Amino acid sequence: MYPNEKYPSQTLREAVEAIGSLPGVGSRSALRLALHLLGQPAENIRHFASAIGRLADDVHWCRTCQMIADGDECAICADRSRDHRTICVVESVRDVMSIEATGQYRGVYHVLGGIISPIDGIGPSDIHIRELVERIDRMHAEDAAVTDLPGGDSESRGSIEIILALSGDVEGETTSLYIYRQIEGKDVKVSTLARGLGFGDDLEYADALTLGRSIVARQPFKP
Repeated sequence: MYPNEKYPSQTLREAVEAIGSLPGVGSRSALRLALHLLGQPAENIRHFASAIGRLADDVHWCRTCQMIADGDECAICADRSRDHRTICVVESVRDVMSIEATGQYRGVYHVLGGIISPIDGIGPSDIHIRELVERIDRMHAEDAAVTDLPGGDSESRGSIEIILALSGDVEGETTSLYIYRQIEGKDVKVSTLARGLGFGDDLEYADALTLGRSIVARQPFKP
């Protein structure tokens, strides 16, 4: 993999190749990082390796929103102080982290795990759109059950709002439109971020102030 490098150890070579497999890390950077780790106390290296290894075994996906979680439910879905009837639909976990950093949003999320991109072979069935539709249907079913109880009133629970917080490029707009068509007629309010974000902007790279204002000033989605 690194034909121009002479490694004194096969173990070092394998470590460099493993680190170099990460996106954005070249062979020189991988070697520098491996040598840095090699200069650390053995316990630090073991702790580092253990933390990375636990990503495969101990990280779960929230059964409700598909966010990263330590158990069946993520910390945001488990927080009863949040508005569970306002659902912000995002492409990735990084988008959730970006929005949370603004401190301007107190609803919950739905992580698609990608966006529709035919050129990359990603269709609607490859991301978590069906789960979003099912989630909305469950909420309506719960409302109906409350209404059927003596003195029940589903109106007191408030309406359901879906915020389409996807990137403004062609793929993001296509995905937003597809989702809108899937939930159209399901008695939900559908909104989108105010365009303080330019066309093609990714949420991940938006500054917190701009992103926060875009959420607060969200507007109805227009197909």
